[in-house]
Amino acid sequence: MKLLIATPSALVADYPDVAAVRAEDESGEFGILPRHADFVTALAVSIVGWRRADGRQGYCAVRGGLLTVSGGEDVAIATREAILGDDLPSLEAVVRGRLTAEAEEERQARAHAEQFRVQAIRQIIGYLRPQSSSGGGDRA
Repeated sequence: MKLLIATPSALVADYPDVAAVRAEDESGEFGILPRHADFVTALAVSIVGWRRADGRQGYCAVRGGLLTVSGGEDVAIATREAILGDDLPSLEAVVRGRLTAEAEEERQARAHAEQFRVQAIRQIIGYLRPQSSSGGGDRA
């Protein structure tokens, strides 16, 4: 079988010699072998695994997506994000690292947004305060 995995920005995997594929959708985990019936399903956020004709295993973490089987020989996965790995422990480490980095970026973005919000409120309060004629100035 041929296995293609693509994101909007890249072709992540293109293997012409896949003997079996394992994936997961909302109903659970399932397998695909050569001559599988045509099939379309929405993938869960999960790990897709496959075995190549020479016995090598491959894995890909996917952030959901669409899996299609056509002609019993072509398996295609379109996903928003995909991370390849040769073994599960190293793939887990990469995914955890990426999730940790994304969480930190999100935390920093929220902190900056809060700073901008506070500055905007202070400016609005400064405009709304009546100006005193005693020259006391702005207290914000």
